[in-house]
Amino acid sequence: MLDKMILGRYVPIQSYVHTLDPRMKLLFVFVMTILIFFMDNWYSYLFGFVLVFFIIKLSNLKFMFVFNGIKPILFLIIFTFLMHVFLTKGGRTLFDWGIFNIQMDGVRMGIMISFRFILIIFLSTVMTLTTSPIALTDAIENILNPLKKIKLPVHELAMMMSIALRFIPTLMDETDKVMKAQISRGSDISSGSGLQRIKAIGPLLIPLFVSAFKRADDLAVAMDVRGYKGDIGRTKYRKLEWQLNDTLALLTLIPIAMIIFYLRSMT
Repeated sequence: MLDKMILGRYVPIQSYVHTLDPRMKLLFVFVMTILIFFMDNWYSYLFGFVLVFFIIKLSNLKFMFVFNGIKPILFLIIFTFLMHVFLTKGGRTLFDWGIFNIQMDGVRMGIMISFRFILIIFLSTVMTLTTSPIALTDAIENILNPLKKIKLPVHELAMMMSIALRFIPTLMDETDKVMKAQISRGSDISSGSGLQRIKAIGPLLIPLFVSAFKRADDLAVAMDVRGYKGDIGRTKYRKLEWQLNDTLALLTLIPIAMIIFYLRSMT
């Protein structure tokens, strides 16, 4: 399952979405995330999934490839759904047995919150799959550039966010290697009682943390020997250029927002 974690990976293929400015993608995902929280009925969520599917087609990415990115965090989605099912009350009672009382509003809210979670993950995954980490770093720094006036270390923050995002697939690959190494030595964390599984995680976490700290130390040394001192005296090899297509793509948020608010009014 870990090899299917695609959040943070970059797929260098030719597509319309790949050619868009990374600043536009960041702004688009940010605004869409806000609009997703205004979705409150089945019509708006259906429109949201159709829109995401259309964006994936424009990215020349296979839908199942993007969908596989959800599987590693499927447990979190299910947990969120069950929390609403058992804790949100209201509407017709569907199941009542002892302390377990499931009502219609709980199921409805659980499904809708899960849909919001999935839509946001889809959009974020498409953005990282179609934008290189370097371009994403430049876009974050450029958008936050006005905050330099209040002495905020924008360049350092953008660099940290980019490195953290880039290390997600690296750490997943490292975890997969450690798990296979432990299994080859007779360890198995997928069977046994809950306590036995928790105990088996220890031999997995220790080498993973050691490897992560070693990678971080190697990266720090490499940046230091190359004379990295933040953005002081640095010039950029790659220049971000805002094109007409970026403006048109960003303007599509206006009709998207109008449709979402119109569907929101439908009950």
